[in-house]
Amino acid sequence: MSAGASNPEFVNARVRSRRATLFADEDYRKLIRMGPSGIARFMEEREYEDEINELGARFSGVDLIEYALNRNLAKHFDDLLDWSEGRLYDLIARYLRKFDVWNVKTVIRGIYTDTPAEEIRTDLIRAGELDDALLDRLVDAGEIEDVIELLNRTIFYEPLSAAFEVYEESGTLVPLENALDRTFYERLLADLGRPQEGPEAMYVEFLQAEIDFRNARNALRLARSGADLDPSAFYIEGGTLFTESELNRLVNDRDELVTHITEDRTYGDRLSTALDQLREADSLIQFEHALDAALLEYSDRLSSIYPVSVSAVLSYILAKEREVENIRAIARGREVGLSEAEIEDELVVL
Repeated sequence: MSAGASNPEFVNARVRSRRATLFADEDYRKLIRMGPSGIARFMEEREYEDEINELGARFSGVDLIEYALNRNLAKHFDDLLDWSEGRLYDLIARYLRKFDVWNVKTVIRGIYTDTPAEEIRTDLIRAGELDDALLDRLVDAGEIEDVIELLNRTIFYEPLSAAFEVYEESGTLVPLENALDRTFYERLLADLGRPQEGPEAMYVEFLQAEIDFRNARNALRLARSGADLDPSAFYIEGGTLFTESELNRLVNDRDELVTHITEDRTYGDRLSTALDQLREADSLIQFEHALDAALLEYSDRLSSIYPVSVSAVLSYILAKEREVENIRAIARGREVGLSEAEIEDELVVL
């Protein structure tokens, strides 16, 4: 734990300034009509000038865009930690460990799909606690079992080891990915306890929402996979929307699952646009994007209710992630020749 007083007013002022520079939905509509070189120029004219200039001599096309996005994301989140003091620093640092989960998932998925090491390395976001040397060793491991062994001094080793047998039996990455998510959220909430009021209560409320929407996503993915897996084994403790038995019941009924979310008092009272998207989603990818949009809208709502708390920082982190993911989806879509309508389906917009 960091000692000393927190400084949320200062950090939130800086975050508001950064948030004002994020791409708007209209910017994404412009990018959809551009090729990779045009996207890179557009980025250079906005928030990404330093990264495009620094990386432009070594990379081009979509590779340049990918590296610039991930380096910029890590820089912004490093700035959050540089600005923060005391308990606020602790809360932000703990949340940024989610990028350790992202990076391990990225490596495991890359190995599973025989993706070249350099392509895997492009997708890493170096904003968590796993250092660059370990991340590079993970990318070069070659086998999922070797990745797990390299993590033997981290909190992920035992959960991944336990999930590996289920992965081998099922042939799906769901057990491994869920082990990472469960470890991150359950460890984070256990360290926090359950504060009833103040900034940390808002932090917990945000985490509960993230767990709720991840449980919903996992339920749909599990149903779609067709694998003979026990849904309760993939339930993440700590949310408020589902009990374990409710999620088991809803896993094969998307309409009922959507109704359960939209009629929940917490989300139904605070969300509007995103829940409409959820009701109208007619594919798994649209459903997942609608869940992402719902979490964004919910985090914005929390930050407006509690402006001097960590909520505004967490909302900004999600919004910045959304920008990076949207630009990446547009660049990759243009590279493989998707139509504008198909690329638009890949975006998270409110």
